[in-house]
Amino acid sequence: MSKTNDLKTLRHSAAHLLAHAVLELYPETILTIGPATEEGFFYDMLPMHNFKESDLEPIAQRMREIADRNLPLTHEEMPKAQARELFKHNKFKLELIDQIPGETVGIATQGNFVDLCRGGHVASTGLLKNFKLLHISGSYWRADRNNQPLQRISGTAFFTPEELAAYEKQQEELAQFDHRVIGKQMDLFSFHDEGVGFPFFHPKGQAVINTMKRYMHSLQAPHNYQEISTPTMLSQELWKRSGHYAHYRDKMYFSKVDEQTYAIKPMNCPGAILTYKTRPRSYRELPLKLSEFGHVHRHELSGVLHGLMRVRAFTQDDAHIFCTIDQVEQEIATIMNMISTMLHKFGFTKINVAISTRPQDSIGSDELWEKAIQALKNALDSSGRPYAIKEGEGAFYGPKIDIDIEDSMGRHWQCGTVQVDFFQPENFDISYVAASGKKERPVIIHQAIYGSLERFFAIVLEHFKGNLPFWLAPIQARILTITDEQKEYAHTIYNLLKQAGVRVEIDLTSDPLAGQIKSAQLEKIPLMVVIGKKEMAQEQVTLRHRDGKQEMGITLPALLEKVATLNNG
Repeated sequence: MSKTNDLKTLRHSAAHLLAHAVLELYPETILTIGPATEEGFFYDMLPMHNFKESDLEPIAQRMREIADRNLPLTHEEMPKAQARELFKHNKFKLELIDQIPGETVGIATQGNFVDLCRGGHVASTGLLKNFKLLHISGSYWRADRNNQPLQRISGTAFFTPEELAAYEKQQEELAQFDHRVIGKQMDLFSFHDEGVGFPFFHPKGQAVINTMKRYMHSLQAPHNYQEISTPTMLSQELWKRSGHYAHYRDKMYFSKVDEQTYAIKPMNCPGAILTYKTRPRSYRELPLKLSEFGHVHRHELSGVLHGLMRVRAFTQDDAHIFCTIDQVEQEIATIMNMISTMLHKFGFTKINVAISTRPQDSIGSDELWEKAIQALKNALDSSGRPYAIKEGEGAFYGPKIDIDIEDSMGRHWQCGTVQVDFFQPENFDISYVAASGKKERPVIIHQAIYGSLERFFAIVLEHFKGNLPFWLAPIQARILTITDEQKEYAHTIYNLLKQAGVRVEIDLTSDPLAGQIKSAQLEKIPLMVVIGKKEMAQEQVTLRHRDGKQEMGITLPALLEKVATLNNG
């Protein structure tokens, strides 16, 4: 068994330990499910009275007591009739029992605690001492907000005290450099009760978003992408046709207009397809690449909202490439080169790639799937990039490539994705006139390199711990003067830098130079242009970098050369 599977077993066992402790302290609580996760474990419960954060420590203390009892963890198969009697007062367990195939179900036992479970546990509770309860949040039975509201207690567990201590140290660092903390410190964005889950970007935050958009345009321009803009609201019937209504209905926002039901778009695909379909298309136009920074809305549960990482409205850097099946390989190769270039530009060098293949519930012929999967493999092989295969994890409409990045704190994030789609061309009856004069179906490649601009922004903020590179920083340079006598000269330099395309401002406070420097450092401004009597007399500046390094006697032409070099970095 791999270390990963061992850890999963440990954490699943810790979820049972949590449930055991809760029932000892609050016996009226009704349990639902408690799986292991990539980060740890959780257990969803229906308590008599809602748990509070202050309840975590008493629960953790009881967990430690049960761990000290060193109770054996056993597992057996039990006839369903007997299991129904055992859980007759728990409607959630009864529902699960009814849906488990076969005539028996798994039962896990530790001491007097019994739970419905498929198995996979450590030998005894004595192995579960290195855990930490993290937080309480809201959830719903089966993650459906139409179902019973529940409470979720989340935690994590490790094999050794050293691993737990390392995790806690990492969490302290993560809290210090949480993008929400940095965003407030740098005045980038905010959230308000008047729009829960909907980010407000301040001028400096919007400057970063705009820079990200400009950079993406620069990547797309040499490859003939054409930007479009599609409506935010479209008829419910469209979303039923596209399949999004069936798959995303619970996460969509609806509105009535002239007695017709509309939905705010959760994705951009149908708009691009309708744009393609406005007139007949020829094979000579393919590949046709329609890009869009589409603002989409999804009704996420309040318990999973997390700063810019998980929001209810976000911008996707979508592109939809309409091409022939024979063009797929070249287009995928081009996209992968763009993704690699972009990630390196943003400082990500540890990149993992995986191809997700045909799931059981899919459409299209075996031949078409095999050709598409082979095209993805050939494109990645030609780029020399290694990749993993995720068998059966593709979308129902085609295979896909997933991009995983590792940040400076060792965390992994799935960002960009490239998907091959056979379903929507058939569903929307789109075609092109082939060289033979016959109509044929195009293939659609769905491309999102950033994924969500908001989420990628948050990842980058934490990756750099707020110290964004010069080209991306919202304010790239701030001019600091020792006395008011240098203000006029400061405006001269300001205009010079502004004309050079630098995002620059002048410190207009009456603070002493030390205070101005401290303020710029707190706002993580990359470059401070310091002017005193000497600099003004010699038409020079002193440069102070964010790391404290100083360069004196910089002429104005040299200053422009330096910022141009930094902007290209």
